[in-house]
Amino acid sequence: MKSQDETLEEWCRALLQAYELEDVQVDVNAILSLAGVAAHSVVRPAAPLTTFIAGFAAGLASGSGQATDTASMSAAMDVARSLAVDYDSASAGTPAE
Repeated sequence: MKSQDETLEEWCRALLQAYELEDVQVDVNAILSLAGVAAHSVVRPAAPLTTFIAGFAAGLASGSGQATDTASMSAAMDVARSLAVDYDSASAGTPAE
């Protein structure tokens, strides 16, 4: 039986292949960590939304030649993580509505 990590790596490779992105390196743990920060700092459904938008932003930056794939992904995830952490800090003192 495959472990969760093995399954995720296999799934990631299958997705990359389907999109003809076999040469793109994806740090699955970094993406899952970003999703965790968004889920705990904002709300749970923010996790897939955050990772999708960060990936989209990275793709636009990389596709336009602004930066390499790796630098684009790193920068996009850094922005999303920072916003999520700041969102949590900003909302910590706010009463629930």
